Amino acid sequence: MSDNNIKYLLELSKRPGNNSCADCGSKNPEYASYNIGIFVCARCANIHRCMGAHISKVKHLTVDRWEDSQVQRMKDVGNLAAKMKYEERVPPCYRIPDENENQVLLEQWIFSKYHREEFMHPERQSYSSGYMEGFLMKRGKEDSKYLPRKFVLREADDTLKYYIKETKEPKAVLRISELNVAFAPSKIGNSNSLQITFLKDGSTRHIYVYHDDPETVVNWYMAIRSAKFNRLHVAYPSANESELVKRLTQDFAREGWLWKTGPRNSDGYKKRWFTLDNRKLMYHDEPLDAYPKGEIFLGNMMDGYGIRVGVSPKSKDQGYSFTLRTPDRSFHLSAETEEERDEWIQVIDQVLERPLTPQDNAIAARLVRKRNANSSINIFSAR
Repeated sequence: MSDNNIKYLLELSKRPGNNSCADCGSKNPEYASYNIGIFVCARCANIHRCMGAHISKVKHLTVDRWEDSQVQRMKDVGNLAAKMKYEERVPPCYRIPDENENQVLLEQWIFSKYHREEFMHPERQSYSSGYMEGFLMKRGKEDSKYLPRKFVLREADDTLKYYIKETKEPKAVLRISELNVAFAPSKIGNSNSLQITFLKDGSTRHIYVYHDDPETVVNWYMAIRSAKFNRLHVAYPSANESELVKRLTQDFAREGWLWKTGPRNSDGYKKRWFTLDNRKLMYHDEPLDAYPKGEIFLGNMMDGYGIRVGVSPKSKDQGYSFTLRTPDRSFHLSAETEEERDEWIQVIDQVLERPLTPQDNAIAARLVRKRNANSSINIFSAR
């Protein structure tokens, strides 16, 4: 009977819906939660085990022994029916992870579905209220120390404030509609960490925060997305929800070390940490700098922007070089490997091919234009 059960389970796992993980969507799951009645991948199965057997009972499809009643449960439910139940009221602002997602977001997605049952009971979605306050550990602007700071989010005011002392004025007031937030575990060295970026006095400012509790960090991330979505929905009532969701938060398209020259042909290459945030290509001395040394706005290729392998004839070449052309200046850059160079070229080229949105033009207008030796106006720092 056991062999017949395994044979039937494998047949069930190939049916539409069951042939991809119920939580992350990866293909051909090899595990199942037999009390919930879903097929999941190995990564998600480990997260299910972390919830405890009182929430989810996990087995391998072929290695473990299956009882008739357990197989019947898998037949009666399956991934599609389970999704209708456990994902019935996922808010539009919620970022649903895929198989390539960072660990903390995937973990909290699974805990939200089955442990807290947030999408069956919307009143449990604390991040959707339009208000949130609490303490996060924030990295200092001038040093690497992380200290507790109180953060307050108010959707109605379009503000995210943080305080050094609660009894005094906020240290900073950020406009929710203008900021971006991304998970940054590899940079900060903490799995429950975020990087918040916003424009301040014409330049991008980075804030790095974390919290010991993964649920708290994900709730802050979703609260920012919820506030941005609701304000966009009011501003553009006829817009499609899916279009608004694309404008909530964006992961950095690419980050990493590159070498760049200065504006003169005689300038040597210096190592910089580059971050591509939508249309802003920023470079820093170190990955956790509070401000970039310079930022390059990436417009559309029809307006004089372009990227290619190699450098101009009179310029120094180094390693795997490439040139980013803007209407005001050409930037000569170099990667460590041919693969890294080609990946940078590909991701930047994709940005240059996209038409500019009104929001893109607004960001370009707010970036400080600094004068170089020839007094021409540029959207970048020449440092």
